[in-house]
Amino acid sequence: MSTTKDNRFIQPYLFFNGSCEEAIEFYRKTLGAEVEMMMRFKESPEPPPPGTVPSGVENKIMHSSFRIGQTTVMASDGDSTDKPSFQGFSLSLSVPNEAEADRAFNALADGGQVKMPLTKTFWSPRFGMVEDRFGIGWMISVAPSQ
Repeated sequence: MSTTKDNRFIQPYLFFNGSCEEAIEFYRKTLGAEVEMMMRFKESPEPPPPGTVPSGVENKIMHSSFRIGQTTVMASDGDSTDKPSFQGFSLSLSVPNEAEADRAFNALADGGQVKMPLTKTFWSPRFGMVEDRFGIGWMISVAPSQ
């Protein structure tokens, strides 16, 4: 068995296909996201290989990162103009109390779709699922008190 520290970790990377900047601003307002960096395609230190990026995306987001609590989320507009398809996963947001669960859930639901209303469950005093206006699934939960 190795005694070296394992420095691997997983970070979500979301592709918004044209609405990245709008999504980041939404998460900044609703969840207190802090933008760590944002680079537009036109700001890249190296031009993309010919034919890899559609024309007209110069002002779109090539790469960004933002923090929500202790988690860094990376995001981009990508190189597609198709509607983003966020299927097969949800982001799980753990909050300290029921009031914050209500606030975050309602903010994310604005323009989105409630999948499961906030309710008491056997694992949390408050849990609910919502898809935000960008199609990202969120699971909001309050950690049970110890």
